[in-house]
Amino acid sequence: MGPANAMNLGRLLTQTARRLPDHVALVWGKRRWSWAEFDARVDRLRAVLAAAGIGKGDRVMVHSRNSNAMFESMWACFKLGAVWVPTNFRLTPAEVAGLAETSRPRALLRDWGFAAHADAVQATGHAPFILAVDDARPHEQDYETALAAATPPPPDHEAEVTRDDPLWFFFTSGTTGKPKAAVLTHGQLGFCVVNQLADLYPGTTENSASLVVAPLSHGAGIHQLGQVARGARTVLLPTERLDVAEAWRLVEEHRVDNMFTVPTILKALVEHPAVDQHDHGSLRHVIYAGAPMYRADQLLALRKLGPCLVQYFGLGEVTGNITVLRADQHSLAEDNGGLPLNTCGTARTGMEIAILGEAGKRLPPGETGEICVRGAAVFAGYFENPEANAKALRQGWFHTGDLGKLDARGYLTITGRASDMYISGGSNVYPREVEEVILTHPGVLECAVVGLPHPRWGESGIACVVPREGAVLTEADLLAHLDGRVARYKQPLRIVLWDALPKSGYGKVPKALVKARLVEDGIGFD
Repeated sequence: MGPANAMNLGRLLTQTARRLPDHVALVWGKRRWSWAEFDARVDRLRAVLAAAGIGKGDRVMVHSRNSNAMFESMWACFKLGAVWVPTNFRLTPAEVAGLAETSRPRALLRDWGFAAHADAVQATGHAPFILAVDDARPHEQDYETALAAATPPPPDHEAEVTRDDPLWFFFTSGTTGKPKAAVLTHGQLGFCVVNQLADLYPGTTENSASLVVAPLSHGAGIHQLGQVARGARTVLLPTERLDVAEAWRLVEEHRVDNMFTVPTILKALVEHPAVDQHDHGSLRHVIYAGAPMYRADQLLALRKLGPCLVQYFGLGEVTGNITVLRADQHSLAEDNGGLPLNTCGTARTGMEIAILGEAGKRLPPGETGEICVRGAAVFAGYFENPEANAKALRQGWFHTGDLGKLDARGYLTITGRASDMYISGGSNVYPREVEEVILTHPGVLECAVVGLPHPRWGESGIACVVPREGAVLTEADLLAHLDGRVARYKQPLRIVLWDALPKSGYGKVPKALVKARLVEDGIGFD
């Protein structure tokens, strides 16, 4: 590596703590930490890790619910020049052990109750040093005790870094195959913070507040970087599960003006009666990402919250940084204010999108192909995975694996994952198109359409539908609803009614899980 040519991202916290020492940085339940207190704790954790022999480039795995310790670990790793390796706290010990084999951490920070996860990680031969919150065993160090005993480092101790030095292993959700560790770097995330402040939540200041309703291990963690840069307070939910009533109470109490959500969380927030019982007029940027939002759900959210919805499309590999549909570009009008009905917006500032065909050539406006992107937000590749890198990073572009089309103005519409598309009778079927129409039925709460092998058509669709409470639905009702609204070849041949759709730990509905349940239930085409 050459000489340092980038700011250590941990300096964002250092700068904010110097500028706003007495402002509230973090709220969790009844506890409050000022920026000076939070930064001092981060520096002590950095000292604990350094004393344990953790240094630049070493990986620190974190298996934790959202908490002050998890947030502190992020910044301590950044300042140390180490690599933050957060996992989804809902994963099993065996799954976390698999991530440890991929990332080879030197240390593990675990939340209370996750001793079995620590044992599974250590059984792989990694993470000899363990910090535990509240229930440390004899061979582990208690988090608070270690911080209290640490000698704080001198000022300006942040590690010297280059733009390409890694700071975060962002695990792909792994719904198809083994999760991969996407390598995020100081330079890449430095760009992304500036981009967020320009495109996603402009005008954020130390007078702002951000409510965290999703795991900090993924998109919500990326979102909080810009909050720290601006000195906005971060408010964590006091409970492990999403407590919608408490979320709205906190919005009112802290005058929350921005939050990061995924469509399933936003849907839960606006369908709960508490949305009408608390003042949420402070909201300016309610960001939803991670999966496309169905138009019916989008309209309800707009009616409940007003013009504060911001959509972005992206993947962990580009830290969510592909498109933005601003609050003023959302519309209740049937023609969507003149924009394509289900668009996810235009390219983020500094990023370029192309729809590429099979041969890697750009397709003209209106044609469907793979969504590809390039620019400063693209990651450095998957950790020690040349095969995956060769597939994802080729022809000068990052290949998302998503299908979509651009219009002549540059508005992107996603038609689905390449892996979700199925071919029925020789014709391509994009499940999202069919799902959108099914969701316009007043009795439907949620649905997922998947293609399964069919003896005559090659593949045909099965729609898995969850009725709204009190609604009585039949397969005949739904097929009648689709008649005339969707071409015959796109219509599912079967409709099954379920109490709920299977969801990942991030609230998404992976089609692989839907297919697995259908197989388990013996549902298919003979």
